[in-house]
Amino acid sequence: MEKLTAASPEAQSADLVAGNIEQLKALFPELLTEGKDGVAVNVDVLKALVGDATVTDADEKYGLNWHGKRRARQLALTPSTGTLRPCPEDSVDWESTQNLMIEGDNLEVLKLLQKSYAGKVKLIYIDPPYNTGKDFVYPDNFQDNIKNYLELTGQVKGGQRISSNTEASGRFHTDWLNMMYPRLKLAKNLLLDSGLIIISIDSSEATNLRLIMDEVFGQENFIGLLPTIMNLKGNNDAFAFADTHEFTIVYARNKEKCVVFQLPVSEESLDDWLEDERGLYKRADTLRRTGQDASRERRPNGWFPVFIDEKGEVYATLDDEPRSGSDLILWPVSEAGEELSWTWSKKKINDENFNLIVVEGRSGKNIYKKQRATLGDLPTSKPKSILYKPEYSSSNGTAEISSLLGSNVFDSPPKPRSLIRDFVTIGASPQDIILDFFAGTGTTGHAVMAQNFLDEGNRRFILVQLPQYLDPEDKGQKNAAEFCDQITKPRSIAELTKERLRRAGTKIKTESSGWQGDTGFRVFKLDTSNIRVWNPQPDDLEATLFDHQDHLLEGRSEADVLYELLLKLGLDLCVPIEQRNIEGLHVHAIGGGVLLACLAETITREQVEPLAQGIIGWHKELAPAGDTTCVFRDSAFADDVAKTNLAAILEQYGIQNVRSL
Repeated sequence: MEKLTAASPEAQSADLVAGNIEQLKALFPELLTEGKDGVAVNVDVLKALVGDATVTDADEKYGLNWHGKRRARQLALTPSTGTLRPCPEDSVDWESTQNLMIEGDNLEVLKLLQKSYAGKVKLIYIDPPYNTGKDFVYPDNFQDNIKNYLELTGQVKGGQRISSNTEASGRFHTDWLNMMYPRLKLAKNLLLDSGLIIISIDSSEATNLRLIMDEVFGQENFIGLLPTIMNLKGNNDAFAFADTHEFTIVYARNKEKCVVFQLPVSEESLDDWLEDERGLYKRADTLRRTGQDASRERRPNGWFPVFIDEKGEVYATLDDEPRSGSDLILWPVSEAGEELSWTWSKKKINDENFNLIVVEGRSGKNIYKKQRATLGDLPTSKPKSILYKPEYSSSNGTAEISSLLGSNVFDSPPKPRSLIRDFVTIGASPQDIILDFFAGTGTTGHAVMAQNFLDEGNRRFILVQLPQYLDPEDKGQKNAAEFCDQITKPRSIAELTKERLRRAGTKIKTESSGWQGDTGFRVFKLDTSNIRVWNPQPDDLEATLFDHQDHLLEGRSEADVLYELLLKLGLDLCVPIEQRNIEGLHVHAIGGGVLLACLAETITREQVEPLAQGIIGWHKELAPAGDTTCVFRDSAFADDVAKTNLAAILEQYGIQNVRSL
């Protein structure tokens, strides 16, 4: 029994404003829009409906507009003040892997990846929040998004918590669009010119997503809006029609340069394929034309005899005479006696007769074309505009998670691995990078590892997942929170992502009989920059100056600073890093000597010259192709003289870019 309180709607007077809005909505739904503070009335539309002559169409234009769009665009252009801190203890095969799993707000992570991965990603796949009212859409902060992120995820105190985006907020679509728009703008920069972005979505926001994708990627780069059958039985909770499908939206970075690969045919379809000395093929269309444009009158050049010799070889002659009196003569005549035409010219028939097959039919012999396999030794087929396979069922996604983690930890089913693996096959070659910045349970990473095992590829994945807190009091999150407790990890979705990747990699290696592919991943976590921000206290400038003697934050390790340098200089986060001890100090060489760094906290005057000579000697051994940047901790030097001397020695031997933090 629900107890009535002073806050209960039943205990309050009627909300007249809400009543007026409901009446307007019933009469003129086009009047209502989403404004700054929630539901708003479009006054210009109201004027038009009552015939007000002052209304003009000066501001009308094609496209999608919403409150906050300009700010969302600016948000994508605002540099991040964060960094990615390495977490080898959470990783698998840290030293050798080329895969990344990044824990953090994907907006900030996408900004931080711009220098290192711009124009390097072949495929982006995302399964973002569908905005059904049950999933979250967290607010971005234009002033300090890193601080906002840490507060939202409970890593520091203060601020608001992540919550569901419900229609009652009055900004239902607006909040979702403001979240998606800057992330898509940033994601586009990471794609190769030949790259693809594939997005899963349902009907709630499919139309709006198409419009913002048209704006960000260009309508000319649209490839497909594909119904994707996830549950043939249908969701009977849906109104009027039982939902059986979602949508897959596909755009190219540049459609003219885009590469979309084909899918291997299913094992059931392999029976249709035959093999000759040139590889696998199956019978395709007849060589004879069909349709309205096939007649001899319309295409007289296609009317000539084709011959089949005793060996079954197909050929044509210039004089339309057979080479031997025993060769069979075929004309392009239909079974009904119509005089038609051939689809190939005489020259092509003779040049490519290995791609023709003679078939015995009820009315005699006929000639068909061979459809060749186009991917290695496996026959392939073009993906269809409706995506359906039994293994695409959403129940398969649930079963995979249950099998790996021992229980179903999610209220809603994750995408099945077979669906994502087909996206990986379509969108990426065996050497490409795949990015998923709404990683969820890590299905994309699992799919990449599985596909690499199948075709011995070396694809790499970059996953990004928000460490959204899992509440054990929430029915939909209870199982996931309890699972995190079982594995003694913090209660967050990012921990489930990492655990799924660990177990998936182990399972693939166990079942692969010696396959040595990459099933590891490096974990990084988003945090504030290692470089201290100048934040003076007007009432105590002396203390402020003292605090900023060291430009680096206290408690940050050499590795933290080192990987921030990689990001700032645009180097891959999986680039090889070597270390030497020179004069008792750790010196790192990154990317074969492109970056040399000594981040020791103290460098004495006596150490300056031997340290410089050691770095010079190692630099000569490495012989990097391009310019080298050498970096030191600014506060490490005993004085400015020591710092100047070190820089001068290095510059004398060709290391011109000497920097300090």
